[in-house]
Amino acid sequence: MPSFDAVLDPNLVEVKNAVDQTAKEVGTRFDFKGSSARIELKDKDITLYADSDFQIGQVTDVLLGKLTKRNVDARFLDRESKIEKIGGDKVKQLVVVKSGIDSDTAKKLQTLVKQSKLKVQASIQGDTVRVTGAKRDDLQAAMALIRKEVADQPLTFTNFRD
Repeated sequence: MPSFDAVLDPNLVEVKNAVDQTAKEVGTRFDFKGSSARIELKDKDITLYADSDFQIGQVTDVLLGKLTKRNVDARFLDRESKIEKIGGDKVKQLVVVKSGIDSDTAKKLQTLVKQSKLKVQASIQGDTVRVTGAKRDDLQAAMALIRKEVADQPLTFTNFRD
């Protein structure tokens, strides 16, 4: 049976390189001289440190620019966490790099494929969604449908088997 996997998988090497370049630029930029602005990466957690909310925004802008230059989609970053004060006039923000499809999105994909009336089936397998069908054209139509309907996630399609 032809099949493919829908996955949410960032290139972590490029993310690390973008964080390193951001740290280098923040260390050398004139408007960050004398401030405590810096960026750290641990596993899939990026922590931004700065003196004010405005500087956190500037560090985030630099990071997004570096990620874009390295062809990493900015939608991989979960910037929902609040900017928290860490003493004095210092602030920090945690940014999580999303990896793997969460269960809500996987269920949404599964119901989307079922309701599409295409002759394909979707099954949740851990943090991926496998779509199988009898014809290659049906799978390509399912890919197009998923790209159109789930625009807020940078999904990629891997493991395409004929």
